[in-house]
Amino acid sequence: MSNSPLTHFNAAGDVHMVDVGAKAVTQRSAVCEGYIEMRPETLALIVNGAHKKGDVLGVARIAGIMASKKTAELIPLCHPLPLSHVEIDLQPQPSLSRVYCRTLVKTSGQTGVEMEALTATQIALLTIYDMCKAVDRGMVIQGVRLLEKSGGKSGDWRAEAAAP
Repeated sequence: MSNSPLTHFNAAGDVHMVDVGAKAVTQRSAVCEGYIEMRPETLALIVNGAHKKGDVLGVARIAGIMASKKTAELIPLCHPLPLSHVEIDLQPQPSLSRVYCRTLVKTSGQTGVEMEALTATQIALLTIYDMCKAVDRGMVIQGVRLLEKSGGKSGDWRAEAAAP
């Protein structure tokens, strides 16, 4: 018998999908952040719209939104959720030579949207990498984390401090 507090294991210790059927439908949201560091010249290409592949941040935003909707297909034990809102804010930060990503995902459901927000953030940043790797293979994705979540039985949660 498993005494694990991890919900994806049943009493026998076997992996299973959590039954959320008895949980109340509530408004739920999650906010995540992350960033991709790059050479200043690479960031300048993005900011100035001079990248030959086009609107890097626009494509990354769409990729992140699409990824949030496919999270249950990518993470084996995630429940498919009807998302009511996905917002991805990509902000160039020239002084830090990076693009900062902040993602907000909302639903009305029986389980939270943390995984959808984390997936959206990662894929948006990976798309920037993909579009810019020909000019800068040394880019680094960092700081991807949950900042806050709301709704559900466990209530609201907020990270101690945001990344710079």
